[in-house]
Amino acid sequence: MKNHLVEGIDFYYNDEGYMVLTASYHQERGYCCGNGCLHCPYDYENVPQSRRLELLSARRNEEGRSESS
Repeated sequence: MKNHLVEGIDFYYNDEGYMVLTASYHQERGYCCGNGCLHCPYDYENVPQSRRLELLSARRNEEGRSESS
């Protein structure tokens, strides 16, 4: 694991000014932390089931909008 994060590779700042970790960062970490991160490449496997279903549904909806654009 890296000792420091690199903007644009490991994270970016969203429109509200919050730091958002990238899928690349999460993959390098190697596991789902269970916090429901936006770019979780592990399909939220450690998030509680009810919240996990909500996040996966929202992700599918977002992907559907992206493909139809």
